[in-house]
Amino acid sequence: MKVNKIYTLIFVCMLLNPHFAYSEEAITWEECVHIAIGNNPELISAAEKIKQAKKDKNINLSSILPQIDSAASTKRGKTSGNKAANTHSYSVTGKQLVFDGFKTYSEVSSAHKTIQAEEYNYAVTSSNIRLNLRNAFVSLMRAEELVNITENIARRRRQNLELVKLRYEGGREHKGALLTAEADMAQAEFEISQAKRSISLSQRELFKELGLTKMEPVKAKGEFILEKDYTAKPDLDFLANTTPFLQELIAKKEAIRYDFQSEVADFFPEVYLNASLGKTGDSFLPQNEEWSAGASISLPLFEGGSRLAEVSKAKSKLNQAEADERSGRDSVLVTLERTWKNLQDAITNVSVQKKFLKANEERAKITKTQYESGLASFNDWIIIEDNLVNSQKAYLNAENDMLIVEAYWIQAIGGTLEYD
Repeated sequence: MKVNKIYTLIFVCMLLNPHFAYSEEAITWEECVHIAIGNNPELISAAEKIKQAKKDKNINLSSILPQIDSAASTKRGKTSGNKAANTHSYSVTGKQLVFDGFKTYSEVSSAHKTIQAEEYNYAVTSSNIRLNLRNAFVSLMRAEELVNITENIARRRRQNLELVKLRYEGGREHKGALLTAEADMAQAEFEISQAKRSISLSQRELFKELGLTKMEPVKAKGEFILEKDYTAKPDLDFLANTTPFLQELIAKKEAIRYDFQSEVADFFPEVYLNASLGKTGDSFLPQNEEWSAGASISLPLFEGGSRLAEVSKAKSKLNQAEADERSGRDSVLVTLERTWKNLQDAITNVSVQKKFLKANEERAKITKTQYESGLASFNDWIIIEDNLVNSQKAYLNAENDMLIVEAYWIQAIGGTLEYD
């Protein structure tokens, strides 16, 4: 936790630097992870639930320890025919649970499983936060790169417009071509503005996941590269059994099983050992000693069928938990299979779009030369130019999608913020 605070302090100091927004300083993915671990409110909330579950277990454990009470009293009273008198007393009483049909044991075991469930819930929360944080970080990377691409497109459109103007003024091009070139230029300028606005939105989303309330301009430092090699398909059944989501369902089911046993234990008697020691008398510090020791047993005989109803209800909850576990396992397997398929598709699509980009770059060079020399028409040339622009955007989107799908894969296998 100290390391997380250090990272947060460093990052906040960077943001408070008046020259930060104009510098080339940027935040890395690793820095984002460390800041989120210490500041994300959802993660803090999940950690507090673990603490509460541990306290609940301590409360249940207290039932098997000796219960000791103390009491002191003073009173003045009068009975018929006697004078008014004072009575003072103080005492210490204690009792120890001997047997309760293992009800307390079941409650303590249930509390222990609940702690495990909350710990797995913390991991699930961390995994979801990592997914959202990674999406925001990658989206900021994409927005920054899209600004560069759109600015390059605008420069290219401007050069094309100048070329068309010269040919139009020379009588070698029609007005429709000039108007199309001007429209392309306007579209390019609009897309620059649009991309810059996307940066602000991505920064806002990133700061939300970081858990920082004040947003400042920040740059994402990273590359569109996969974190691992995904050539070989892993054992999905093994991965499903180790995911925090499924482990949480299993822990909840076991906690409910112990709750069911606790309800059954209500049909057994409760046995306690009891003892008390005290003094009583008419003086403020009484001298007459009193003590007692013994055992007690209690067993409710009839409660209108409430205990039977509680057992039946607990059994139904257990059946529900078992069904939820089976359903959860099936859902995890389907999610893993789907996400793995999407990841492989995304990886392949990047290589395909890269080939298209290279091909369109080469075609654009050739066609522009042909258009300048009059060997290609405006319609042929502008189609190739549009293909190049679309390929540049498609390649960036493919890289972005690949990292996003990878983030979903890591979330599907239960990767938390500590995964990195």
